[in-house]
This record gives sequence, C-alpha cells and structure tokens, in this order.
Amino acid sequence: MVKSLITGIGGFVASHLADLLLDRKEEVHGTYRWAEDLNKIDHVREKINLVPCDLLDVSACVRAIRDSKPDYIFHLAAQSYVSDSYDNPIITVQANTIGTVDLLEAIRIVKQEDSTYNPVVHVCSTSEVYGLVKKEDLPIKETQALNPGNPYAVGKLGGDMASLVYWTNFGIKTIRTRAFTHTGPRRTMMSAECNFAKQIALIEKGKQKPIIHHGNLDSVRTWTDVRDMAEAYYLLVRKCKPGEVYNIGGDTTKTIGEMLDYLISLSPMKETIKKFQDPKLMRPYDVSLQIPDCSKFKKETGWEPKITFEKTMQDLLNWWRQTAD
Repeated sequence: MVKSLITGIGGFVASHLADLLLDRKEEVHGTYRWAEDLNKIDHVREKINLVPCDLLDVSACVRAIRDSKPDYIFHLAAQSYVSDSYDNPIITVQANTIGTVDLLEAIRIVKQEDSTYNPVVHVCSTSEVYGLVKKEDLPIKETQALNPGNPYAVGKLGGDMASLVYWTNFGIKTIRTRAFTHTGPRRTMMSAECNFAKQIALIEKGKQKPIIHHGNLDSVRTWTDVRDMAEAYYLLVRKCKPGEVYNIGGDTTKTIGEMLDYLISLSPMKETIKKFQDPKLMRPYDVSLQIPDCSKFKKETGWEPKITFEKTMQDLLNWWRQTAD
C-alpha cells in the first residue's frame, strides 16, 4: 500500500488531501503539534495515523520519518496567516524556514541510516514569494524574479530555497509548488473570501448588522478550488521532476470586489447588505496582481481545474452558514 505523510494534518488543504488519499486506498500519516485543532479531520480521524511532531524539534521530525517511512511526504505545515506574520515575524520565519529545514534534515538522517529510502517530498511554497509584479510580467512564470513583500513570504522563500539546496547537495527528491489563491469549505483563516462569507453568514443569522467590512477590493486573484488543488498535489509527486518548481493555480481571474459581489448575490439578504472599507483590513503592502502561468505543471501532469469559481464560493458560503456563530 502506498504510504503518505502530511505535515500539519489539521490544516485546511491537508484535510482535503487526506480525504483524496484515503478515497484512493492509501495509508495516511499526519503530523500535528500538541495544541493543534484537528476538527477539520474529525470525519476521518480514525483512518489517519496521527504523529505528534513539532517541526522545530528535529529529533521529533526524525522519529516521524523513521517510524512511518512514507513513500510521499507532503509538507503543508506552516504559519500561513499573512496578517499574523506582521505581528509575529520571528515565529513565522522560524516555522516556515527552520521548520522546513528540520524536516529535510530529518529525511537526510533517515536516508543515511537506510540508503534504500528516498521519498518524494512536496514542499509547499507560495505565490507570495513573487511579491508585486508589473502588468507586463503577467502571467507569472516560475522564472519571475522573487520579491517577497511580507514576513510570511520571506519565511516561505527560505523553505523554498532550502528545498532546492537539499536536492542539489543531498539528493533529497524535493519538488516545490508555488500555489496561487485556493479556497473552499473548511478554510477558516481570515482571507478575504472567508472573511466575507463569515460576515454574510452572521448577517443572515441576525448576529451582525448588514454591513460587510472589507479591505482593498481592487486586488486581482486567480481562484482555485481546494479540492482541485489536492488533486494537483497528488499528481505532482507522481509525475513531476525533483528539483523543479511549479506554479499551480486556477483559470478564473477576478478582483476581490467581484468576488465579494458574487458572494453577496448568493444571500437572500443581498438587497440590504452594504459595503464598508475598514482601514484595519488594508495591508501595508498588498500583492495585487496574482495571475499565474501554470503551463509547465499542466504539461507534465495533464491537470486541469474542474470545479467552477461559482461552485467553490457557494460551498464556502454554505460551510460558513453551518459553522459561524
């Protein structure tokens, strides 16, 4: 049986990836920190081999790899909140860079113990490493200059580059992805679409005045459903080349404002909901043009997004209607 290890198993994308792997009858192991919320995997918790592991403890990483010896490792654990990275830059860089190095070093140690062991390692970077991009450089290719504009992106770039070093110097079969905006049910981080969906759900329940607080509505994003992203990661480790980096993103490009308008249109209270720009939601540095060129990844895997933007937003809003209080 194929065996996979997902770091940060309690996370948004990790939960959907676990669903996919279990549906395909694979053995799933997942690391988590002692205080981590695992509610997103409640429905499959009994089917997953849970592994307590703080990625800032290299000995714990060694135990996790040694005990499970996975064929594929999906490194998804991170401090993923851009807004929090401004308040906690040290913690963010430690988690996203040092945590990645610890995991890679653990794989190297286990590989030294057993020369036949050589897993494929997916290291999840981010499109944020490109920073602000000029219109003439769109769509963004993997060769685009790296220009991280926030502590989250800095930490992710460190892990991204460390992964390349561990391939070129130690033969660890790392493959990096720079995923563009992806969302869907179970996403709880307060990205724009989740913030809006939660507010709409609260308005419908009478727990918030019919006013949507928002930040910059002019930023452009290319949207992908998380379930399509999980499929992309599944194909990545089986078809793509170690040492390479791949952009992964959807085909639907909209401004944040257009996305908000669509979410509002789904509400029975759409005629009464108003919009208000909240200065607290305006980022000091906003990555405003996120339009990817994913031709490299699509050519090597045959992947295409299947779930429409409209379906993604409908499912996201319905999930918040069930969970917001």
